[in-house]
Amino acid sequence: MDAGIEDNSNQDFSGYDVRVTDAAQNGDTFVYVIKSQQISSDTEYRVEREFEDVEWLHHCLLTQEGVTGLHGIIFPPLPAKPGPSLSNSEAKTKKKIESLAMVDDWQMYCRALEEYLHLVTAHPVLVKNPAVHSFLKHREPPIKTKVKKGIFNKLTQAVGELRKEHHKDIDDFFQNERDSNLTLTAFTKAAAERTKRSQINFPVALCSSTEIAIACGHFSTALHLGIGQDDDPADYAFAKMCLKLSEVLDTVKKNFEKVAENDLNTLGFNLELYSRFQDAEKEMLFRRTCKLVDVETANKNLGQAKPQKKAAMEDIKKAADTEFDEISGMAKVEIQRYHRERVRAFQKALIELSDSQLQTARECCVELKQQLAEFKQLCA
Repeated sequence: MDAGIEDNSNQDFSGYDVRVTDAAQNGDTFVYVIKSQQISSDTEYRVEREFEDVEWLHHCLLTQEGVTGLHGIIFPPLPAKPGPSLSNSEAKTKKKIESLAMVDDWQMYCRALEEYLHLVTAHPVLVKNPAVHSFLKHREPPIKTKVKKGIFNKLTQAVGELRKEHHKDIDDFFQNERDSNLTLTAFTKAAAERTKRSQINFPVALCSSTEIAIACGHFSTALHLGIGQDDDPADYAFAKMCLKLSEVLDTVKKNFEKVAENDLNTLGFNLELYSRFQDAEKEMLFRRTCKLVDVETANKNLGQAKPQKKAAMEDIKKAADTEFDEISGMAKVEIQRYHRERVRAFQKALIELSDSQLQTARECCVELKQQLAEFKQLCA
């Protein structure tokens, strides 16, 4: 057993059923209510966690020791942090925490965090970290120090490391994966941008459906303008027809709003998630490339080493080779697992999208048929 987890040999590493059931706001502090139940137990746990606690958990996963091939793991990406625009002056002045569970934006934040925790607890390596169990079970939040943002991400920003990003790989499997990641990331981000826009740090649908809904709303409102009480039967009949047409347009408006909401909650959610997941895979591939460069540098130094330094250089080379092989072995497993889950997630999202849009269309059709019949009666 690895030294890093030796003290936890009796820990139950089975997965969890995790639900983020509520979210609350107290001034600028955002709190999630998380309920979980370990698969091997009947005990349910309920904890309250701030977003900073989630960041700390992620930090613990990134920096754990004693895990073979840690840098070869594709770490589930953190969800977006609730933005300051959700705060309001009234909330800041109240001492008690106000429940925001019914706010759509908070439901989306809860869902994003819940998906992150599902990915972590379903991961065969990450679920073994004691920080995961502490996060889900202990009522008191973890004692944490200030987290340095993007410990691995900063690697790509270092000037001295940029040259490694385009370093040719010796393994066609990883080189092809890097090329595929670059192409797929561009397409996924483009698709996500076509179905959403950024608002309060979270995607909100603004596709053609939403634009049509807005136009229908304007048209529906315009039909009310200039309609007043008039004794002229013809004007009165025309006014009634305008009002009925306004109702029809309002139904069409609600339909397109629901269509946009379906897009966001199904395919849009997955596009946003896997856009960030592809960045996480890119970071993993980059970390492995950095180790590859270290191996090549060690081989070069060994070949140029003087006799008295030969033994030391051989030790450095062996250590670099071992670490690189461990990372590569983990990375291959992770890539295969990642693609299986990505296909499964998108398949599920497309099925949910089709079902929800079909249900929405049926409901709209029933309403429009009834309104059409009523409109015909007015015209008779």
